[in-house]
Amino acid sequence: MNAKHLFLPMLALALAAGTAVQAQDTNSTEGRAIITVLSKQDKSPAPAVSPSDIKVSVDGKPAQVASLVASQSPDARIEFVILIDNTARASLAIQFGDIRHFVRNLPPNARVALGYMNYGSVQMATPLTHNRDAVMKSLRITSGPAYSNGSPYFCLSELAKHWPSSDMKAQREVLMITDGIDNYERRFDPEDPYVQTAIQDATRARLVVYTLYWHGRGNPGSSSYVGNGGQNLLMEVSSATGGYSYWQGFGNPVSFEPFLNDLNQRLRNQYEMTVKAPYSGKDSMLSMHFHLDVKDAKATAPEQVFVYHPNGSPMD
Repeated sequence: MNAKHLFLPMLALALAAGTAVQAQDTNSTEGRAIITVLSKQDKSPAPAVSPSDIKVSVDGKPAQVASLVASQSPDARIEFVILIDNTARASLAIQFGDIRHFVRNLPPNARVALGYMNYGSVQMATPLTHNRDAVMKSLRITSGPAYSNGSPYFCLSELAKHWPSSDMKAQREVLMITDGIDNYERRFDPEDPYVQTAIQDATRARLVVYTLYWHGRGNPGSSSYVGNGGQNLLMEVSSATGGYSYWQGFGNPVSFEPFLNDLNQRLRNQYEMTVKAPYSGKDSMLSMHFHLDVKDAKATAPEQVFVYHPNGSPMD
């Protein structure tokens, strides 16, 4: 058999293989999520993690961990937005020193921005930048009238939809400093529609949301029922997005320092995980179950993931 006759069968095999790969891509979907891995032992370094250590199911079906990029990887980039409720009590200013210290000690690959939650929208005081001092110069005493913000969850949704960067590969993190009270529904409702919408919007935009409780104007410290409701809603958002909620009883914390030190530690021990799962025919928000099989390690991950066809975009 001459070379010409050999070429035709090889070409047919190559075309068949290409068709198989294309079919496989057509039938798979992709989603990305940020996970945090810490040691169970206080002050011990977090153990290293590989894809083989993780079991993930999406929509109740086994999914494949296609990649895992550590936050300390040379290719990793972090974008961090601090959102301060403009109706927070002015005594928040006593925590500015701790906030400045936190910002200046963020991982070197992090860009940071500062925004204020005001009348249900976000007013960005700075763009995302590596210039930490410029961000800290924009810290100011809050001045909004009591109850004027309405719902901090409107603000989170707006930020998710209008994130101040088009870098689709960056890890997106948010710290909300607020009492978490939805003034449109002051009783605690775990199915609060504004909270659920904010969770959906944040998950779609791949935001990890951290929350820090601080009394707002018009929220008397003695109103434990209302304050507790706000704290529970903040915990709901943080837990759903793979973040963490910080609070100290029903009162304002004496210092932000221990909370912000913990948050900085979390930012340095994150991974961006890409999962592949069967494609259902449309981009969807699906439940995600995450299990890490590493001794002495504890992990947090989002409860949902937005999955999309690899030829598309998570933000389309």
